[in-house]
Amino acid sequence: MKSASNEIGNVVASPALVEMAMAYSRSRVLCAAARLGVADALGDSERSVEELAAACGADVQSLHRLLRTLASMGITAESAPGRFVLSPFGQPLRKDAPNSAWAGVVFWADLLADSWAHLTECVRSGRTAARIMADEGIVSRWSTAGDAGAIFREVMGTAPVERYAPIVKRWDFGSRRVVADLGGGGGALISAILSSHPQLNGILVDAPASIEAAKPRFEADGLGGRCELVGADLRNEVLTGADVYLLKHVLHGYDDPAALGILQKCRGAVNSDGCLLIIEFILPEVISAPDSKLQRRLLSDLNMLAVTGGKERSASEWSRLLQAASFRVGKIVAVEELDVSIIEAWPV
Repeated sequence: MKSASNEIGNVVASPALVEMAMAYSRSRVLCAAARLGVADALGDSERSVEELAAACGADVQSLHRLLRTLASMGITAESAPGRFVLSPFGQPLRKDAPNSAWAGVVFWADLLADSWAHLTECVRSGRTAARIMADEGIVSRWSTAGDAGAIFREVMGTAPVERYAPIVKRWDFGSRRVVADLGGGGGALISAILSSHPQLNGILVDAPASIEAAKPRFEADGLGGRCELVGADLRNEVLTGADVYLLKHVLHGYDDPAALGILQKCRGAVNSDGCLLIIEFILPEVISAPDSKLQRRLLSDLNMLAVTGGKERSASEWSRLLQAASFRVGKIVAVEELDVSIIEAWPV
């Protein structure tokens, strides 16, 4: 007789595969906690389920069930029957926490969740989830969540400056004068570069809304006088005036024709002794064995398929794309700490 300890529901065979299939449930628990504001309602205090339900606008019994599950995940703790506190592990779920994870949790577990729900049809058709949903008359979370744009801007490029130190250390910016970060979001990378190289000036280019959101960072860091903030669409133009251009996790959001168009715009802006640095995941040419680290890059590839229509690329794919835009590939520098690589692209 088989042990019941290996069973999940009524499934006994291949429990590891079934656990993978159920992995989304933890994501949805986190999403519910974030959207209800559980962590903010708890704060630094012990509170009853009734108090929390009133603060979160939730049903008391249902919220109790959610809080117990969060406790099993280490996010809350039940200090006494029906009374909960927020654990140290759960503190970043607060909106007001330093380096809050709230926006990231909602971005992945809420806004992108419906796109991933259509992955099968994305693979079958090669279309994005947005196009599939539009054809089927399904309203996406992106269009119904009023805070979607703000959450996107908070997630992109708003990490602490220190996080990008490994990139700054891996490439020699010492002989350069002006660095332009194209599609740099909140400006974390260009801030890290400018902070480490006082001789440099910078340019941050992104959509106007992202540029507005980035202004407080540069004012707080005292870098406002050294970095020009420009609202522009890279698909239409790339400004001149820099001798190093950066594209970090930008081109993976586009299919090859669109990415080539942006690279051609970059080629028109880069002078003869200038350089374009592409910072992206690089996929191996062949995947012959399980690899948990590589899995992150491949899941990002499927995310691009479903959400943007873009793709992650191998070194040979990057080389072909850059050659088509009249660049030659120089060094490819691995940044192991961030699981990305810096691809040097020099004008031909």
